[in-house]
Amino acid sequence: MRATRTPRLVLLVTSMIAMLTLVLPTTTARANAKAAPLGDAFAQAAQTYKVPRDLLATIAYAETHFDGHVGAPSASGGYGVMHLVSNPTAKVLEKAAELTGLSTRALKRDAAANVKGGAAVLRAYADELGLAADAALGAWYPVVAKYSNAADPATARLYADTVYDFLGKGLTGTAGAEQISVPAQMVTAERGAYEQAQDLTAMAALSPDYPPAAWVAANSGNYTASSRESSYNIDRVIIHVTQGSYAGTISWFQNPSANVSAHYVIRSSDGAVTQMVRDKDVAWHAGNWSYNTRSIGIEHEGFVDNPSWFTDAMYRSSAALTAYLCNKYGIPKTRTGIIGHNEVPGATHTDPGRHWDWNKYMQYVTGGGGTTWSTIVDNTTADRFSSSANWGTSTYSTQRHGPDYRYAEPVAASDPAWYKAGIPTAGTYKVEVWYPALPGYNSSAPYIVAASGGNQTVYVDQRSGGGGWRSIGTFSLNAGDYNVVGVSRWTSGVGLVIADAVRISK
Repeated sequence: MRATRTPRLVLLVTSMIAMLTLVLPTTTARANAKAAPLGDAFAQAAQTYKVPRDLLATIAYAETHFDGHVGAPSASGGYGVMHLVSNPTAKVLEKAAELTGLSTRALKRDAAANVKGGAAVLRAYADELGLAADAALGAWYPVVAKYSNAADPATARLYADTVYDFLGKGLTGTAGAEQISVPAQMVTAERGAYEQAQDLTAMAALSPDYPPAAWVAANSGNYTASSRESSYNIDRVIIHVTQGSYAGTISWFQNPSANVSAHYVIRSSDGAVTQMVRDKDVAWHAGNWSYNTRSIGIEHEGFVDNPSWFTDAMYRSSAALTAYLCNKYGIPKTRTGIIGHNEVPGATHTDPGRHWDWNKYMQYVTGGGGTTWSTIVDNTTADRFSSSANWGTSTYSTQRHGPDYRYAEPVAASDPAWYKAGIPTAGTYKVEVWYPALPGYNSSAPYIVAASGGNQTVYVDQRSGGGGWRSIGTFSLNAGDYNVVGVSRWTSGVGLVIADAVRISK
């Protein structure tokens, strides 16, 4: 019988198919490994470098809202979700490359590599400070402050306080289709030497030009001293987006190598305002000298391509500032007097970008679309506040909201002081708290909000940030007259728990 020969071409094709069958799954697996979810990257990096996962994720959220911006740098030269900085005065990116053995390109563009780099740097800082691998979350505070690359201890404290505020409130963010959460938790921030640093949110650091703002001076080499309006008329407000975090921007404007500044910076989470250049001086923000001389520049925390930064709290706060400036300097409250950085002649910047809601913003500036309902309940408000006899009364601190405030020792029992309010309609409401701040007050005071989906707890460090309204978040509330906000005594935090006043608004 004659043997049948298989053509050589058929054999070659068959062999290639067999090889592809073997190779393709491996290639696909490798691709899937590269596309591992960001949440897994946090867990793996935390385990490898013995850094708390929740701390790692919270720093990433505070810096970038989990957005790596495809390897593009922030205004201060930070890369990736962990904002690994590379600028003339900080070489964190290069340090991460040295510690991990990864290339700077990978650290810039690959999210998992970037998280690994951030964790490695945090571990290195922890080792330098003698922090044990099993140290409590609160003990990482000096490490977080160092990670800020801040120009001074006060700004480093602001950065670290922001991170620990998020830990106390909890957070949820998205990275593409992935949702990443950090639960609210009781944590005592062990500030150490940073306890002596100026609290930039305190009343003692108020702005000389706009009373609701804090004052932190930009480096004198980043703006031009002047005597406006005698030297130049002020006829514009220019809206910017920082391309970075609030604390990071403040630190960058303090850096002599920045060669840039703005008059005001506004925080995304709660609308907090910091002034860095006096209105009378010329900030370097517009990229056009003529426009610099005649304008006030307002920076807004965030990135132009990520709308999650543009919160209602920030819009309202910025609009209030802009309206104040317009009234003060006779600037028209129109899109002629209030412009974006991208509208400056010769501008190379695109901020505030397509996600900035000009219609909403201008409504707020001109007085439309503002708060539709608000109520304040003080601990002295008749029939609106209730507590057990375990809560004492004090007039010690002048930062109190009304004539006095309540205090109690922390115990392993809730025993809450409650604030009752008549919520007019079901919906989303902003909840703010007022308390006096002292070093002996509680480091992790639990505020309970009776939300429509069940009680939610937010932990607030009452040792700082007192003497003013402080947002603890927005919550879905049912309509009705009931105990809406409580202050619990059940905390591992150290110091007296304070109950003073709350404000609920829609």
